[in-house]
Amino acid sequence: MAKKETLTFASIMTAIQKRDFAPVYVLMGEENYFIDQITQALMSSVLTQDEKDFNEVVLYGADVTAQDIINEARFYPSFAERRVVLVKEAQLVKDLDKLSIYMQQLMSSTVLIINYRNGKLDGRTKFASEAGKHGVLFESKKLYDNQVAGWISSYLQTKGQTIDPKAAAMLADFLGTDLSRIVRELDKLMIVQNGSGGRITPDLIEKNIGISKEFNNFELLKAIVGKDVLKANRIVNYFRDNPRSNPIVVTNTVLYNYFSKLMLCYYLPDKSENGVIKGLGLKGSFQAKDYMEGMRKYSALKTMQIIGFIRECDARSKGVGNYSNTTHDLLRETIYKILH
Repeated sequence: MAKKETLTFASIMTAIQKRDFAPVYVLMGEENYFIDQITQALMSSVLTQDEKDFNEVVLYGADVTAQDIINEARFYPSFAERRVVLVKEAQLVKDLDKLSIYMQQLMSSTVLIINYRNGKLDGRTKFASEAGKHGVLFESKKLYDNQVAGWISSYLQTKGQTIDPKAAAMLADFLGTDLSRIVRELDKLMIVQNGSGGRITPDLIEKNIGISKEFNNFELLKAIVGKDVLKANRIVNYFRDNPRSNPIVVTNTVLYNYFSKLMLCYYLPDKSENGVIKGLGLKGSFQAKDYMEGMRKYSALKTMQIIGFIRECDARSKGVGNYSNTTHDLLRETIYKILH
C-alpha cells in the first residue's frame, strides 16, 4: 500500500478497492462505523469465497494473547495468495504491545486486522509506532455535533441522493453522532425513495422516522434565534406531550452548541458572514445566517448568561438541586429566561 502522510477513511477505502493491501491494519477509536466499514471492505476483498475456508481466521481479544495472534499471522496461506487474520475487541488483549515482535518481521502474505474499539493505543508504545511505519494505523474519531448534518449530505451524495438542509439538520438533532444508527435510518429512507436519484425532504422524514417537521429541536432553535416566543412555547409544549421522542438532554445539547458558538463569534476579528463561516468552520451561508441573526438579537453578555441558564437546566434535569420540577418545567423556565 502506497504510503501517505495522512491516512484518511477515504484513502484507505480507495486503496482497498484497488487491492493495494497493507500487511497490518490497526483500526482504533470511538467511532465504530469507520472501523466496521474498513474491516468489512477487507474481509470481502482480500479473499474469494472459496479461499476463506482455509485462510480466514477470526480471533477475539478476550480469548487470546499476543503470541496466539502472532502464531496465526505467521501461517502461510493454503491455495491462495493471502491469509486474513482479524482480531476483534483487541483492546481486551492484555499483552497487545508484544505484537511489536511481529511488526519487525511481517508476513507479506498475511493481512492482519486489529480492531481496537472505544479508545486508542498510546502512540508512544512500540507496537503503535511499528504499526504506523509498516502498515495502517487509523484512529476513527467521533464527529462533532456540528459536523453530522454535513456528513449526512456527503454520505447521500455517494449514493446518488440529495437532502434538504433542514432535513439534514432534523436528522442530526434527532439521531446524534452515532453514524451506524444514522446510516440505518438513511438506508431506510433511500428504500422509500425507490433507489438513487431522489431527494430526502422533511416531509419524508416526518412520515417514515417520526420526527415532526414543525416541532423539533431545529425549529425550536430557529424560533429562539428569531425571538419568536409563541412558536418556541408551542414547540416546548409539543415536547411535553412527546417526551420520549424529545429528551431534554438532546435539546440542551442543541441549545448549548449554538450559544457556545455564538459566544465565539464575538471574539472573531472578522464578524462578517465570511468571517463567521471561516472562524467557525461552517459549510456556507446557510449555517452562518443563524449566527449573524443571533448576534443581532443577543448581546455578548446575554449570550454568556444563556450558556449559564442551559448548564443549570442540564444539571437540574439530572437531579442536581432539583426536587420537584419536571423536565418540561425546567425547559419552559430556561426558554423563558433565554427569550426575556
